[in-house]
Amino acid sequence: MFIAPLLSGVILMFAFPGWNSNLAVWLWLFPLLAVLWPWKNFDGVKVRPFWRGYLAGFAFFLPNLKWVHHSARVRLGGAVDDTWVGLGPELLGLGALIGLAGYCAVYFGLWAWFTHRFARPNMTTLTKDAWWPSTLHSLACSFLAAAAWVACEWLRSTTVFTGFGWNGLGVAMHGNLPLIQAADLVGVFGLSFLPVFVACTAWNTLTRLITAYRGDGTCKTRLDFTVALILMLCTAGYGMLKLTEKEPDSITVRTVLVQPNVALVDAATGRLAEQTYQHLDQFTRMYGTAKEGKTSTDLIIWPESSLPIHLDYKGPILPEDYHKNYLDDMLHAGDFSLLFGTELFESDEIGHVSAVLFRGNSAHRQDYNKVHLVPFGEYLPLKDIPPFSLFRSMFEGAFTPGDKIEPLLLEQPQVQIIPLICFEDTVGSLARRFVRGAPQMIVNITNDGWFLQSEEPEVHMTNALFRAIELRRPMVRATNTGVSCFIDTCGRVTAKLSDPDTGLSFIEGTLPGEVKVPRVGHITLYARFGDWFALTLLGICVVVWLIRRKGLRA
Repeated sequence: MFIAPLLSGVILMFAFPGWNSNLAVWLWLFPLLAVLWPWKNFDGVKVRPFWRGYLAGFAFFLPNLKWVHHSARVRLGGAVDDTWVGLGPELLGLGALIGLAGYCAVYFGLWAWFTHRFARPNMTTLTKDAWWPSTLHSLACSFLAAAAWVACEWLRSTTVFTGFGWNGLGVAMHGNLPLIQAADLVGVFGLSFLPVFVACTAWNTLTRLITAYRGDGTCKTRLDFTVALILMLCTAGYGMLKLTEKEPDSITVRTVLVQPNVALVDAATGRLAEQTYQHLDQFTRMYGTAKEGKTSTDLIIWPESSLPIHLDYKGPILPEDYHKNYLDDMLHAGDFSLLFGTELFESDEIGHVSAVLFRGNSAHRQDYNKVHLVPFGEYLPLKDIPPFSLFRSMFEGAFTPGDKIEPLLLEQPQVQIIPLICFEDTVGSLARRFVRGAPQMIVNITNDGWFLQSEEPEVHMTNALFRAIELRRPMVRATNTGVSCFIDTCGRVTAKLSDPDTGLSFIEGTLPGEVKVPRVGHITLYARFGDWFALTLLGICVVVWLIRRKGLRA
């Protein structure tokens, strides 16, 4: 009874970066369904559905999020690789991993409880009734199970310290381009409906056939599974239309991504500060310097926290007006815009994680202050309440979220920039609020150096690419250690900075390319209404729960 849920979690792990199996997302649920929707009752055995689901979730998230433990090792122990950095940082890193995996697994448990309690098929109706009521019953149960899954993923992304919505089943489908195009209608959470619905109808069909073979059932209809396949074909057909439709009239933004590849321990100590300033200057001039009066680049992007010392710094380490002179000299080299991430401070108590856009000189500047801060990374939730208060010394420089969600304006060519900093590019509900009926491109600036040479940069990019599909805006990502890339409006990674021999992204370098920005800023269904599909399914689940609860009390 415990092996099946653990097996489900392990199989699902193979759907994500590191393995990227397209088959795993369709098969992982079967072992868990074996204990949630059993073919016969196990006398004397309590199913305990919540804990079965929790085990599956924990078995999935623990290896899937193993890169999380590096953040504490880097912050407290100055880790640069997997070398031991001391008992304290190692234990805290392990605690962070177990805590996050344990939290995320709760939503698997909630789904399992709801599905076993309210969506489990009646074996008599499923296997012995006529084909029509059996089909309807199967479809209703599968629909409710899939609806509950989508609802739980949405809840995971929004509850408890702003939630953590990474690596849902929709993200697991990232390798299947036709099926994920529907994200512009229902969002990435809505995509998760399909694999659960298909798996549940397949399980019901298999249940009928095996029961009939044993002589315990009479119904052998496969119509419900056929309906599931038709839904999959319709989704794929919509995707093929999107993938093959004529490219719209567009504005070309000649863009260069700069990847410094600076380890966080080096950034913190400042020992590579002079070298970093020099390299940023060299890379920028390489593409931004005007030749014969013309500049071949429109936009140069550095990543988050790219400057060795934040932009507002005033102190003894740097000469007076160092950043002003540094940027003015660089920007005067050509006719281009420069975007990068830094920290901006309104006062000693109020600081922001920010993106700044320059053109011409350092005085001509636009700012965006990050709205969605990372809990336990950029601020400490419940900082006055134990046990969280014990970590206050680690968050003395906690940041304040911004209060404006407005695009930045690239002046030449005139294109709006949706600036998403770090993990903001994994939050569709935030990204959609930047959408306007104008030419727009998404720019993400990230520093994933917290997670060393793990698979996290690839995982981050995989979660992020769905913003391009949901909003139908092209996307570029400039990162410190990778993955720096160009992504088109269909979620295809068209160019990626990596070592040509190893394929690894952990290198210093630049990635030039052209971003095709549609002139007509079409607003997708998802951009207009957000997570309407997930919220509708959540409402249906709540109504079913209330009705069943009332019926049990009657």
